[in-house]
Amino acid sequence: RVTLLELMMVKVSDKNSVSSEEMNVFVRHADFLADCFQEKCGAVLKLTAAAAAEDEEALVTIRLLDVLCEMTSNNNQLEHLQAFPGLLETAVDTLRLTHLAGKQAVNIFTATHAVTGQEEISHPAVGFKSHLIRLIGNLCYKNKENQDKV
Repeated sequence: RVTLLELMMVKVSDKNSVSSEEMNVFVRHADFLADCFQEKCGAVLKLTAAAAAEDEEALVTIRLLDVLCEMTSNNNQLEHLQAFPGLLETAVDTLRLTHLAGKQAVNIFTATHAVTGQEEISHPAVGFKSHLIRLIGNLCYKNKENQDKV
């Protein structure tokens, strides 16, 4: 699943080579991806426990968020996802929960807390909060109703 999402990520982020037919396929699958993210977003919070560092559901959720961020960066998919029921609320709630989880344990969600010395950042959840903020910003872009919700 992670590999499939990474392939989708590459295709979605390469805006020059995407035909209008492929763009329609992405829009149709956006609902499914948003639903999956809403169902599984809590799995990432399990990564704060050291034993769950390789939780597959959390890795899938992280990749789902990456794909949704790319999709909402494209105007063709943005309006559709801005109107998707509950996606904005889920993103905001997940951001609150990751912020609290980061305060209660070692904060694995931001790069500033994950760096110790000169070692490379390798934890899959690093940057999760920034991607949530990006998704929230994209969902609020030129959308007064979503801006008022946030």
